[in-house]
Parts: sequence; C-alpha cells; structure tokens
Amino acid sequence: MTVSPSAITGVTPTSATTAASSSSSSSSAATAGIADNFNTFLTLLTTQLKNQNPLDPLNTNQFTQQLVQFAQVEQQMKGNDQLKSLVSLQQTAQSTQALNYVGADVVVDGTSTNLANGRATWNLSSGKPATGTVTITGSSGQTVYSGSVALNSGSQAYTWNGYGNNGVKWPDGNYTISVTATDANKQPVTVSTEAQGTVDSVDLTQNPPVLSVNGQNYSMDKIKRIVRSGA
Repeated sequence: MTVSPSAITGVTPTSATTAASSSSSSSSAATAGIADNFNTFLTLLTTQLKNQNPLDPLNTNQFTQQLVQFAQVEQQMKGNDQLKSLVSLQQTAQSTQALNYVGADVVVDGTSTNLANGRATWNLSSGKPATGTVTITGSSGQTVYSGSVALNSGSQAYTWNGYGNNGVKWPDGNYTISVTATDANKQPVTVSTEAQGTVDSVDLTQNPPVLSVNGQNYSMDKIKRIVRSGA
C-alpha cells in the first residue's frame, strides 16, 4: 500500500500526541465497565486505527493480541463476580444453619459449662483406663469441688451435682473443670474435656457466625455433636 506525501504531511507530532492522549483518557474512563460493554472496547480500537501512525501502522497480529487480551480480562472479571455470588450464598447458608442451633443442647471442646438445676455435665475422654482427680472451680477461680474419678478408655460423661466438698450447694452459673490422671503404672494420662450446654444466641455479624454456649463463643466447626435435651 502506497501512502501519498500529502497524507504523511497531514500527520504532525502534535496531532499524534493529542490523539494518543485522547485515546488514553477514553481507555481510563471505560476501564470500570469494560467487562459489561464490549462496544466500548470496539470504539477504543476504532479510535486507535484512526490515529495510528501511517509510517508505522499496527499489523493484524497486534489487533488479534488486543482482542485476546480483552476477552481474557472480561472472562476473569465475570469469573470474579461469580465467585462473589458463591461466597455470598455460602455466607447466607451458614447464617441459616447457625440459627437452627439456637435452643439446642450441644457438645463442644472446652472446660466450662453451666450448672443448672443441680446438674453440670462434662464429657471426659481418656486414651486408656486411669484414675483421675477432678477439680471444679467457680467463675472467680475459687475451687468449689475436688474428688477422684475412675476413667475408662474412651469417652464418658461426668456430672457434678453442684455440692462442694463441705456439703454446701453452689448457685447456678458457669463452672470450669480440670482433670489430672495416671494409669496403673503411675504414668500421666492426658484427659480431654468436652462441655455440654445450650446455644443461647448466634452472632450473625461475625464471619463465620459465632454461637454462644455457656457464656463462651464458639464457631460452628467447634460443635462436635447435638444431644437431646435432658440426656
């Protein structure tokens, strides 16, 4: 293709710079909505063709690369929108699931539970048969009860009736248990504790939602099982 001198003369450095600046401004304005408006990209591409340097025109390979790049960016942005939608749906599902726990009796990993109606229950888990010493403390840290317990291998329930070693009945409230144990050879045995209580409320402002059990906050993944009320 032959370019006439007059056509070359008509393109000055100033006009080329102005055209490039105009194209850059249009591109910046369209970036935010480029994924939703393919015509905007075509307009920018057409403007680029109109203002290209006749002495160094863009070739078809450059056009193809730009089209491919635009398609990739558009696809990625749409993919991000879909991911946001999935995350939003998952958060809604978590909130709905968390609300179902309100009022349910659950078992969680922990040492604190409520004494209510002369009953406070923990689950103790030992790796082997052992003899343990149970110590129960009140909310202010004072020891309210201490006694021995025979532990089987595996999980077992331990219920405290609310009476201290001096025969005094302690008021309802939150109490904490600790257990030290040894086997038949007087070797230490690790005993894990689980607390049982009622889910009083759910905080949906947290992500993930937080359940309140016995005055302690737990995420749903800390719930080990749900038990029948009174069991």
